[in-house]
Amino acid sequence: MKVAFFSTKSYDKKFMEKINEDYHHELIFFDTGLDLSTAILAQGFEAICIFVNDKADRAILEKLQSQGVRLLALRAAGFNNVDLKAAQELSIKVVRVPAYSPYAVAEHALAMILTLNRKTHIAYDRVRNGNFSLERLMGFDLRGKTVGVIGTGKIGQVFANIMHGLGCHVLTYDPYPNEDFASEEWVVYVDLHEMFKRSDIISLHCPLTEDSYHLLDEEALQQIKPGMMLINTSRGGLVDAKAMIKGLKSGRIGYLGLDVYEQEENLFFEDLSGHIIQDDDIARLMTFPNVLITSHQAFFTENAMTKIAETTLQNISDFEAGQELKNEVKLK
Repeated sequence: MKVAFFSTKSYDKKFMEKINEDYHHELIFFDTGLDLSTAILAQGFEAICIFVNDKADRAILEKLQSQGVRLLALRAAGFNNVDLKAAQELSIKVVRVPAYSPYAVAEHALAMILTLNRKTHIAYDRVRNGNFSLERLMGFDLRGKTVGVIGTGKIGQVFANIMHGLGCHVLTYDPYPNEDFASEEWVVYVDLHEMFKRSDIISLHCPLTEDSYHLLDEEALQQIKPGMMLINTSRGGLVDAKAMIKGLKSGRIGYLGLDVYEQEENLFFEDLSGHIIQDDDIARLMTFPNVLITSHQAFFTENAMTKIAETTLQNISDFEAGQELKNEVKLK
């Protein structure tokens, strides 16, 4: 099957082409992202593959459908960038990669916690400049701290297990609690208010929906434990950046780790080192010494990239063969 890949980098091409040796699809790679102006590139393709910051709203889907596109394959778990109602009405099937490596994302969240806590990023720069002072590098023991985990899907469960293994008290929240996970004696489900009040660290591992949009906003910050640490490796829209700036300035937030950002589509995955950053919110966030920002790299391990390629190409093969699409995303 002939497939157009949007928003591709060298590593996407490397892993897709390697795994495709077993599938034999015709893969065409475009560096550009998918939007209304670039949708014309999908002319002549029955299937396209997009990433997290590509847009697939109604207008774009209509253009794709008029050009013969029948399958939209997401090489990611999230699908908040796709208008599922429009896709259904236009008879465009949508498939995704529901799980690639929950360990990759969970371990990156831990890396952010350890970096912010022990200030290893600051210490690294200091030592390289000949400064061996320990002033302002004080951290805290993770053991005994209370960690709130919002979202108990596969990634959230792996992260919770890691923090439990480090001797932390784990609180969890999910509108749809996992009964098997809840059966663990150390797992405690609470409501958001209690989590905000008790947690020293909160890590987000939930999807972005209408209900979870700006889950961490100014109102939420009034409920949190002063000086707490917030980590987001899920979706940028879960966090109100302007509220985070206010929280950091007031001291309500003691540490902030972001691997995702609400307006990241104009920033992440690109080398902008020679440019002026036009986004005032992220520019301000980067000035705080207690903020750590990575560019949506939590998923980025060899294990995860291999699994993403395998699942994406299998999804495409299943569609081509008219088989059941076990990873289809359907409108609820």
